[in-house]
Amino acid sequence: MERAYGETSWELSVQVDQKDGDESMKFKLRVKGDLHIGGLMLKLVEKINWSDHALWWEQRNCWLLKTHWTLDKYGIQADAFLRYTPQHKPLLLLLPNMKTIKMTVSFSSVVFKAVAEICRILNIRRSEELSLLKPPDDPSKKKKKKDKNSAGEGIWDIDLPGGPGATGTNGMPVSATSLWFGENPLADSQPNLPPAELAKMYQPLSLLDKSVNNAGWLDSSRSLMEQDIQDDDKLLLRFKYNVFFDLNPKYDAVRITQLYEQARWSILLEEIDCTEEEMLMFASLQYHICKLTMSSEPLDLSKEPEIDEVEAALSNLEVTLEGRHTDRILEDITDIPELADSLRLFRPKRLTLRPYKEYWFVFKDTNISYYKNKETASGEPLEQFHLRGCEVVPDVNVTDKKFGIKLLLPVADGMNEVYIRCDNETQYAKWKAACILASKGKTMAYSSYKSEVRNIQSFLQMKSLAPPPGQAAPDLDTMEMNAECFVSPRYAKKHKTKQLTARILEAHQNIARLSLMEAKMRFIQAWQSLPEFGINYYIVRFKGSKKDEILGISYNRLIRIDMSSCLPVTTWRFANMKQWNVNWEIRQVTIEFDQNVTIAFCCLSCDCKVVHEFIGGYIFLSTRAKDQNETLDEELFHKLTGGQE
Repeated sequence: MERAYGETSWELSVQVDQKDGDESMKFKLRVKGDLHIGGLMLKLVEKINWSDHALWWEQRNCWLLKTHWTLDKYGIQADAFLRYTPQHKPLLLLLPNMKTIKMTVSFSSVVFKAVAEICRILNIRRSEELSLLKPPDDPSKKKKKKDKNSAGEGIWDIDLPGGPGATGTNGMPVSATSLWFGENPLADSQPNLPPAELAKMYQPLSLLDKSVNNAGWLDSSRSLMEQDIQDDDKLLLRFKYNVFFDLNPKYDAVRITQLYEQARWSILLEEIDCTEEEMLMFASLQYHICKLTMSSEPLDLSKEPEIDEVEAALSNLEVTLEGRHTDRILEDITDIPELADSLRLFRPKRLTLRPYKEYWFVFKDTNISYYKNKETASGEPLEQFHLRGCEVVPDVNVTDKKFGIKLLLPVADGMNEVYIRCDNETQYAKWKAACILASKGKTMAYSSYKSEVRNIQSFLQMKSLAPPPGQAAPDLDTMEMNAECFVSPRYAKKHKTKQLTARILEAHQNIARLSLMEAKMRFIQAWQSLPEFGINYYIVRFKGSKKDEILGISYNRLIRIDMSSCLPVTTWRFANMKQWNVNWEIRQVTIEFDQNVTIAFCCLSCDCKVVHEFIGGYIFLSTRAKDQNETLDEELFHKLTGGQE
């Protein structure tokens, strides 16, 4: 009924949705403009008693959750159409282990809170590191309509706490304190897929493909319903921010396993590049983890090393943004160490085949200087490299005794390439660790230098195909393995099965004594050591530029990448960022750095809110400290990521 002029009341149409696909009910209620939302809900509750329901305004695409507001304050008129619908609805979640579960999730809470609720039920700590991602469109399924009868196909049959659907009374989710009865199946690694099934999932990805896939991250400051997510839609639960804080084997069995699974799939599907040698190392760790998982002995976390014993392994995992560490004080009270060695240098130039040439190198502060020989080191260097803001890329093949470091040094018009070759593993570990710290503006006086050296040495040891001294070679006849399960389909095609099996078993000798949890941690650590780790790609147009480019966003830096060559042009570190903002009218992100450097760009492959949230999210995660309790400052998160639209 239309609202007549001068009338004080009118009829308002409200649809009440029911669960499990039951037919909805429609009501017409006579109301006045000064009736508050809570009063309207009371009128409905008089007819139906569902405490989890709330009002949804279709035309405005928003929840009416402020029950003390009046209809007039919301701007609701007679032409409004409201739905009284459950706030918690069923959702299909594809976990990092590629298993799909069905959960009842809040469709009215902002995604940040909804993910926290999901993680509490699944027993995953540090929910702020995860988020929900829309799966990329499958062209073959675009024309097919969603079949409700097939919604339950392929769902992992596990009992969530509180029973099917993880719901309690009145459709509400189970309490955060709900416990699993018996073993939590999410803490167990999944068996590797047969090669044929793996091959069906494999799809070569270009940087453009990756930028399209990365566009699907949901807005953490809005609810699922506001982002057009429907009942029984499928979303990916993934670790979004690549800063895995305070990983503890005693408390994080599910978190570590799901992190391992996400890393494993990124290797198998080649979502991240790695060398042949690294692929074999990852394959041997998977094989080892599969063997231990299938053994009859249950996982006893009490036998895992105490956290301080594995601190070196975790140091690479507990990453915070540069310039925020407390160990900065060390520089004020400690003599800064230096490195001096005879190394070989190569600077690629067009039309030259000049080989590496030997010089005397000195690493001091965050700079590398090189001289003709040791005797001339007291004078002026031939050249000096300033490493702050550079990219450090390994150029290593342990089997061939090749220990190289590729440096991409920032200059005004892009990046200069420099190759440095070391003689052995020890020399390489020391120089690469120094380069990594210097790229972040740190010196070797920082406490993290020694642990960085140990991490690099451990990584090299895992990549070595030679068995450790005193350890027998594997008996190939007694070991059963489907080798193609543990490598990417493209790599499996390059080698015969027998050859691949032998090489994986050779690499396995280096890690054969690791416990199940240690092996998973080593896998995660090795994954983090890859040059492309944790970079999300987006297509952008920089202000003043006439061509599209790729923007890479990592936990500590932004990378401008040429779209045709896929090579980095320049790098900007978050540590040097002074401020950033978004012009929501023209959807342009502007970032100001030290030394009067300002960049501005528009996002072409996604909404600029996605990039804005990544930057703000990483800044937010850098504020976490071990002495804090696990209560997060959600207000600060939304302040840094929400923007002012």
